[in-house]
Amino acid sequence: MNDSPSFAPGALAGIRVLDLSRVLAGPWSTQILGDLGAEVIKVENPARGDDTRGWGPPFLESGDQPWDAAYYFCTNRNKQAIAVDFAQPEGAEIIRKLAAKADIVIENFKVGTLARYGLDYQSLKAINPKLIYCSITGFGQTGPYAKRGGYDFLVQGMSGLMSVIGRPDGEPGAGPLKVGIPASDLFCGLYATVSILAALHHRTRTGEGQAIDCALLDCQVSLLANQGMNYLVGGEVPGRLGNAHPNVVPYRDFAAADDYILVACGGDGQFQSLCQLLDRPDLGDDPRYRSNAGRSQNRKELELQLAHSIAKWPAAELLARMAQSGVPGGPINSIAQALEDPQVQARDMLHRLRRDDGTEVTVIGFPAKFSATPASYRYAPPAFAQDTASVLQRTLEFDDETLTRLAVKGVLGL
Repeated sequence: MNDSPSFAPGALAGIRVLDLSRVLAGPWSTQILGDLGAEVIKVENPARGDDTRGWGPPFLESGDQPWDAAYYFCTNRNKQAIAVDFAQPEGAEIIRKLAAKADIVIENFKVGTLARYGLDYQSLKAINPKLIYCSITGFGQTGPYAKRGGYDFLVQGMSGLMSVIGRPDGEPGAGPLKVGIPASDLFCGLYATVSILAALHHRTRTGEGQAIDCALLDCQVSLLANQGMNYLVGGEVPGRLGNAHPNVVPYRDFAAADDYILVACGGDGQFQSLCQLLDRPDLGDDPRYRSNAGRSQNRKELELQLAHSIAKWPAAELLARMAQSGVPGGPINSIAQALEDPQVQARDMLHRLRRDDGTEVTVIGFPAKFSATPASYRYAPPAFAQDTASVLQRTLEFDDETLTRLAVKGVLGL
């Protein structure tokens, strides 16, 4: 685990992001940009703050500051937190001035909300033509659902994702399930980041900014991937298969003698090696199972045979033998086991940061390793409004009298 080591400028050093988003999809994107070196200014409502600060327990006690929920910490490092009420004219003017000095604006308000305050793309483009303005919504800026609020759970259902997650009909516990993390929000945040980086490259070539319309539903539909193509090519609507794979066999969980394990044979050679390891050459020699197509067509019979053989082995012993034989497999770890896994530890995926009041928090880091411009962990997720004064003094040259006057009016939180 790293303790906030010294850092060199990141790949996005010199890029300023004005983050008007809250909860998850937008903040996930801006955290990635911050990890890669961008300056991120997180704007919150002085009366409420980001909703996720209260989405607990658990909470992290932070000195004499109000507690923040663990949820908030997953997506808000490498940011400076300011509180501005842009529903008030003076607050909206502050945001416009910050946008004039920004490279990127990210927002996730309902369609049309920011136009009421002169903070929509067209208004800010008039001030800063090079601005990249990314709007994240549930359903996009157009279409019959455009004005609806979008939530991860709803999108997981509407996109078809939940229809392929869960035990098949007829099995105990059958029924659709959502993913155990807010996958639609996170995927949308990733797509937003990819799109923003593409827009930055376009601006480098042409000097032109642009608007990006990024919708949770669109992003999740795009990630139907092989399941979507199975339907488009084969014409059959995919269903729930539990932990089995719709195309590859064997590729699922099995019960060993003392625990569950995962078997993931992606090729015929790996299947043959598994059969040898289990002392079942008869399965490897069976013409029904020699190819993946045959194994898929005879899935139930094969998996019953494999389950019977695997059940005789202690899980750890079988997984060790599989690793030696080149047969892909692994355990089903708890979150604690995953974070303590020696491979995860060796890859420096956990980082210990310190808030301004001295409170320590451990965060899960950025996954990609850069040879020249690695991700950095410069700031712990900030306390509410902790940077309002410093950001506005440095960026807009506000003096103490102006800050105090606007705070008394409720325009700013200090």
